[in-house]
Amino acid sequence: MVAIMQATSDDGAEVPLDAVTAAAWLLTATEQARIGMAEGGIPIGAALYSRAGELLGTGHNRRVQDGDPSMHAETAAFKAAGRRRSYRDTVMVTTLAPCWYCSGLVRQFGIGGLVIGESVNFSGGQEWLRAEGVEVVDLADATCIELLGTFIAGAPTLWNEDIGVD
Repeated sequence: MVAIMQATSDDGAEVPLDAVTAAAWLLTATEQARIGMAEGGIPIGAALYSRAGELLGTGHNRRVQDGDPSMHAETAAFKAAGRRRSYRDTVMVTTLAPCWYCSGLVRQFGIGGLVIGESVNFSGGQEWLRAEGVEVVDLADATCIELLGTFIAGAPTLWNEDIGVD
């Protein structure tokens, strides 16, 4: 896979995420969200990248398709990436701000960066992650906002189930 951005500068300092790279990586997650929607599931997608630009894993919410309440987009991407000694140099890219469950995954494994497609329909645990030192970029992407907003309007009961609301 071709690197999209450098992991470090010439002096060895970590390079922060930029909007162009984040937007390019978001396309991968958005494609996953559309796959999930086509399968009859909740349209949330994710991808795990190394800071060097290597795509490590992708996934989409499969709670409905698999009957598995733990199979959120972020957990699917994380699982697909496989075992690593450290996740500090990775970036979780997701079409929607991660819920508390997925925010916990980012924090538990020390994922260093988070790109969010949108937090209008759901704000999740992004502020907590930011306070814990995770670099967070919220793109407020119109496509992601519309994709999930349309889904929520059409399937509010299923959406509430996904976020744990009775």
